Amino acid sequence: MKIDRITVHVFRAPTQKPVATSFGVMRDRPAVFVRLSDGEGAHGWGEIFANWPAAGAEHRARLLMEDVADLVLGREVEAPEQLFDALTRQTHIRALQCGEWGPFRQVIAGLDTAMHDLFARRLGVSLARYLSAGAGASVSVYASGLHVSAAGEEIAAARARGIKAFKVKVGFDARRDLDDLRVLTAGLQQGEALMADANQAWSLHEAEEFARQSEGLHLAWLEEPIRADSSLGEWQRLAQASATPLAAGENIVGFQDFAAAIESGAFTVLQPDVAKWGGVSGCLAVARQTVAAGLRYCPHFLGGGIGLLASAHVLAAAGGDGMLELDANANPLRDSFVAQHPVTEGAFPIAEGPGLGIDTLPDEIAHFRTLSLDSAGG
Repeated sequence: MKIDRITVHVFRAPTQKPVATSFGVMRDRPAVFVRLSDGEGAHGWGEIFANWPAAGAEHRARLLMEDVADLVLGREVEAPEQLFDALTRQTHIRALQCGEWGPFRQVIAGLDTAMHDLFARRLGVSLARYLSAGAGASVSVYASGLHVSAAGEEIAAARARGIKAFKVKVGFDARRDLDDLRVLTAGLQQGEALMADANQAWSLHEAEEFARQSEGLHLAWLEEPIRADSSLGEWQRLAQASATPLAAGENIVGFQDFAAAIESGAFTVLQPDVAKWGGVSGCLAVARQTVAAGLRYCPHFLGGGIGLLASAHVLAAAGGDGMLELDANANPLRDSFVAQHPVTEGAFPIAEGPGLGIDTLPDEIAHFRTLSLDSAGG
């Protein structure tokens, strides 16, 4: 097929409750949605990471249209992963020249997801079925985005939806974090699990101390307690310091680095983000390697509805016992897409419609749009 048009939309939804992490606060919820079409009536949707920096959403959209679109328009593609491979090669010098590796990778990730959606739609099958004939009909979810000191009510609300796993954000004050975690774990019910995400808050020494002190809490995993770019030796040392499983992956980039992480023995849970690196091509490959190694694939995602749906379809295709990350904070740029796919008994259903099941963007998010760009080529 030949790509003849790219459209990108940027949205920002105000939030009454900012999302706090150890490194900063999200004061609105951005999303960048990209649409590819092939000139024969088929189209596909993808999502480009835009949570950070605060001004990043509009920048990603312009980067796509002004620096990457010329490499996509008019291109003939026989398989969706071809676009990912080609753009990764062709944008290397462009990204090197300006040092914007992340934005280029995120744009390519969104385009890759859109390309997979387009191919699946042309065949009339769901993205999950396109990726694997044996894809599951639903995936388990866990509630995330919960601040450790104010998670009680949100855990109760998630529990009412049948969700039995909850991830809280820590990394603010270690002593208070531990006290809050003790309260939360004491309130867990039979079969429930609690995870903690430090968002790279600590030094290796601080993380080792936290891991030791939290060991009796039996956390399902401790996520990014140290910088994501710490050496594998440091991650291995941390893994040896505590029985608490370690999780990472949203900030790992490239097949080689993921393979090294999987082989290191330091991680129990791998969490690539479909909108940050790899799109469907990269994340599915990493997911299959993770599952084959006996580890757990739990895709990271904290954005809009298109990326969440793509994450769910990849997880369903990959198999294993992983869980889908479901942000518990209100976000119309996500909720408007998944309203027709309610979580039931802690499971997110995989719709059987073509591709991701998205024809047009929901009308109810139109007033959050800050930018739309369109480009067509021969």
